[in-house]
Amino acid sequence: MPKTVTFLLGFLLGCYLSWGQTNDSIVKYDTNISLEQRNFEKDLQEKYTGDEFDYTITTGESQNLLTRFLAFFFNWLADTFGFTISPEAFKILEIIIYILLGGLVLYLIIKFAVNEKVSTLLTKRAKPLTDLGISEQHIETIDFDALLADALKNKDYRLAVRYQFLLLLKHLSNKDLIDWHFEKTNADYTREIKEPRLKNSFMELAYLYDYVWYGEQAISEPAYLTAANKFNTVKNQTPSNHG
Repeated sequence: MPKTVTFLLGFLLGCYLSWGQTNDSIVKYDTNISLEQRNFEKDLQEKYTGDEFDYTITTGESQNLLTRFLAFFFNWLADTFGFTISPEAFKILEIIIYILLGGLVLYLIIKFAVNEKVSTLLTKRAKPLTDLGISEQHIETIDFDALLADALKNKDYRLAVRYQFLLLLKHLSNKDLIDWHFEKTNADYTREIKEPRLKNSFMELAYLYDYVWYGEQAISEPAYLTAANKFNTVKNQTPSNHG
């Protein structure tokens, strides 16, 4: 008898709890409120297609070292001085820095690949005659004719052009048309020559000499003979000694 009563009480309690859970799970709708249908905006796709809405790239993944440094620098300015820069200005500044870096790289390439030779050439052209080993003696005491003959014997026409030019300087010095000194340059001698025709001829031969000797240009025998003829012509056209 007690077991039967206990079973009945348990069964009734289970039914009651089951009914309560079922009753609570019923959704009640408020039929007094009208529902408004909403639609997405037509330009929604265009509005959210910017880089800031692209979540497929991890932040910083596509940034190079320069971009990260600039971002760090401007963040530091913002935190320290309250200075901010817009994304557009940041992009323009980044492009400018790339251009400057590219120019710097190009300058260094030219400097080390080309400018060294050009600088050496220009330096040589500005040099006086101290590299000839004649700084301790006057040009009139040097036998350039013998040196010229030796160069021609060895078919060293570039060296022969050098001696031809020194012979011209010696000739002009003997004629008192220039005041020779081992520290002077060709530009100095050009200024000293007063006669216009002779000045122009000397400038032409000085350019030829600089090009062949200091420019380290090879010269053939026919080209040398043409140059030698010009040197001899100028020497024959020089006026008499100045008194």
